[in-house]
Amino acid sequence: MVGVQIFGVKNSQETRAAERFFKERGVKIHFVDVKQKPMAAGEIRRFIEKFGLAGLVDREGKAFEDAGLKYMKLSDGEMLGRIEREPKLLRLPLVRGGNLLSVGKDEEAWKAMAGAK
Repeated sequence: MVGVQIFGVKNSQETRAAERFFKERGVKIHFVDVKQKPMAAGEIRRFIEKFGLAGLVDREGKAFEDAGLKYMKLSDGEMLGRIEREPKLLRLPLVRGGNLLSVGKDEEAWKAMAGAK
């Protein structure tokens, strides 16, 4: 494997943990700050196919509560629109290493990605 792609935000503790994890193992990292550059539709579709949209949304996070989403029923399309405008609604980081994907802090998946380099 050439490396991993990490989708996250710079001020996220979990995103920094993923970066540190791969750097310590000498894995090349391509970081995408989703606040600066939204994920491509095909890329987010890959994660949705594996984890489902519900698996990507951080329903316990402050951004979810601040957006008033706790008591709203949104369609998948509406939720995707919200995610594009506010990436902190996602369980970050989203990490892709070849065909392997992970959501949030998932060191077991990261180990598999690092081992496949």
